[in-house]
Amino acid sequence: MGLSRRAFMASTGAALAAPALLRSRPALAQETVTLKLHHFLSPVSNVHAKLLMPWTKTIEEQSRGRLKIEIFPAMQLGGKPPQLYDQAANGVVDIVWTLPGYTPGRFSSTEVFELPFIAAQKATANAPAAQEYGESHLAKETADTKILCFWAHDQGLIHTNKPIAKMEDLAGLKLRNPTRLAGEALTALGATSVGMPVPQVPEALAQRAIDGCVIPWEVVPSIKVDELTKFHTEIPGSPTLYTATFFLAMNKASYERLPDDLRAVLDENSGMTFANLAGTMWDTVGAQVRAKVEAEGKGTVSVISDEEKARWVEVTKPVHAKWIEDVKAKGLDGEALIASAQELIAKYSKA
Repeated sequence: MGLSRRAFMASTGAALAAPALLRSRPALAQETVTLKLHHFLSPVSNVHAKLLMPWTKTIEEQSRGRLKIEIFPAMQLGGKPPQLYDQAANGVVDIVWTLPGYTPGRFSSTEVFELPFIAAQKATANAPAAQEYGESHLAKETADTKILCFWAHDQGLIHTNKPIAKMEDLAGLKLRNPTRLAGEALTALGATSVGMPVPQVPEALAQRAIDGCVIPWEVVPSIKVDELTKFHTEIPGSPTLYTATFFLAMNKASYERLPDDLRAVLDENSGMTFANLAGTMWDTVGAQVRAKVEAEGKGTVSVISDEEKARWVEVTKPVHAKWIEDVKAKGLDGEALIASAQELIAKYSKA
């Protein structure tokens, strides 16, 4: 007789990483459930400390201690950041926080928010816009998980060790990109685009493997970009150069086996509720980080001119055209997806 799944997991030492619900008996009305949430950032990151931790605390309080979510930061349960989504899909963990952009081309419908000069400057517009968009457009591509939230951060800016005032200043600079399409935008602007997960950025900057990176303000302190670069270049107004999108994805069996009342607590704190929490966190912390960098005087914060931005918008238009052709081959109407995203961003920008 072959080994049972439980015996196999125990024999390989992976039992601790398996979803608590898949290892337990059918849930009872008063049962206490503990879920495992895995992500790649450090425990001092703002996402961990100011978004995920308060979220799990709220869920535990609203469930009167019966639904607990234990967070494992910095890939503590093993694997690499691009593997996180599959860890949720395959039942290695219960919940993951990750970027769909870490698996380029897999979640094509999400990429519309990552196109250059689509997203708003504020996360409080991008995050709820992405969540509402996801409810209409992501079901097929994410059918192997339960998506608790899909959202996007605020403006991304360019951090370098040389001043950037015009497109020509980017020529030849090796810049880390967060997503495939942000990389294509940087290439169109004359930079050399380098893709890598954000935890690798500090070492790459320190060793001068890259000349700079493209990240939002919120991420800057946790990976010491304020210490490793001197110039921080913003793009004025909306739309902005780029944003990245995120999944809070859950193993479907873990979700479905929750007792009805605990599932209701999780649902109440997911979707648009979580998107609004995320948007507020990004904008609030981003403004604080920007002010701190300016106050310390170690780096220079600048904004390119509106006229220069217009040049960047024009030069990156082929990125849109190429993406529309690429997703057409996958049966997607790229122009319609862009129009939907723009409409929703405008809606929440006015809210």
